[in-house]
Amino acid sequence: MTNSLRPQGHREAALPPVQQPAQGVPSPRPSPSTGAAAPGTKPAKQRDAFFDNAKYLAIVLVAMGHAWEPLKGQSRVLEAAYTVVYAFHMPAFILISGYFSRSFDMRADRLKRLVTGVAVPYVVFEVAYSLFSRWANDSPGQSISVLDPLYLTWFLAALFVWRLTTPLWKLVRWPLPLALVIAMLASVSPDIGDDLDLQRVLQFLPFFVLGLYMKPEYFQLVRRREVRILSVPVFAAALVVGWWAVPRMNTGWFYHRDSAQQLGAPWWTGPVMTLALFGCSLVLTACFFSWVPRRKLWVTALGAGTLYGYLLHGFLVKGGDYWGWFDHAWLHKPLGEVFVTLVAAAGVTLLCTPPVQRVFRFAMEPRMEWAFKRDATELARERAGTARS
Repeated sequence: MTNSLRPQGHREAALPPVQQPAQGVPSPRPSPSTGAAAPGTKPAKQRDAFFDNAKYLAIVLVAMGHAWEPLKGQSRVLEAAYTVVYAFHMPAFILISGYFSRSFDMRADRLKRLVTGVAVPYVVFEVAYSLFSRWANDSPGQSISVLDPLYLTWFLAALFVWRLTTPLWKLVRWPLPLALVIAMLASVSPDIGDDLDLQRVLQFLPFFVLGLYMKPEYFQLVRRREVRILSVPVFAAALVVGWWAVPRMNTGWFYHRDSAQQLGAPWWTGPVMTLALFGCSLVLTACFFSWVPRRKLWVTALGAGTLYGYLLHGFLVKGGDYWGWFDHAWLHKPLGEVFVTLVAAAGVTLLCTPPVQRVFRFAMEPRMEWAFKRDATELARERAGTARS
């Protein structure tokens, strides 16, 4: 089933705490206070500026890529940049998501956060994007289906599935090879269908599993000076290859949402491209991480609000597409493309700020205490504290 929010017949890819609550990335939940802990409580863990900076920069690349979509058809250079960005920005996001899912288990409080922080926002924004399409695109027949993710909501559906399977990946002997085999099999299975965007769930799975087995020292390796220097010619070479590939390669390979047969290629190219793109994405992701600042900057605090930027910027991009904002001829010139890029970066930055988080917290991170039973351990701890006092 294809929906009207997917431009030109394809479903656009984008996109929601060292070990913080396993909410995942992007994470809407603000970091715990870094001040003194209350008597009788454990000190709150401080956020790692590197990961918040990485999440912020990745969400900016997501917004830029979406804004380039209506313009890239008339610019080979822009389409080359679009291809390079799409080769690593979602893999980087997903790898970080896996890294911060390492502690996830079926404990009651973590399941509750999975529901309130991933499942509920998915349902809310799936409905919101459907209604927005009906109104803004004059498409009253647009269906509302939580099984067929619209536009960028696929990431939340995928994160929910990946997070639930985390305990399994901790049990198997060779998790990454198994995840790669699953991804390769998905790439030759056109009958998987669109339910929960399962193609993307399976084809992006290796990046999440790799994140589960990442250690802090691995990120230290790619942040060395020699890696930063080497990343410059690597990105330059990637742009050259991207420019060369524009008329020769189907961009759909980078979305990981279709089988080889659906892309008009022989079945055997699916596993080959899965492995090739996995390798290329890891190299570019490492280069991206090497340039992420490790110190606290003014944008670091925005890393806690990336889910807000991710889910909200889609309304601006799709609204602009529906209402003809990208049809102005000057936007298809080099200066216009730069202007659109800067507006996209500024827009998603504003959407990650605390004021926006406060306004939309009811949808992104509802408390929903009414929906859950009180945890027995928490109740026992409260009784013990009352008895001591």
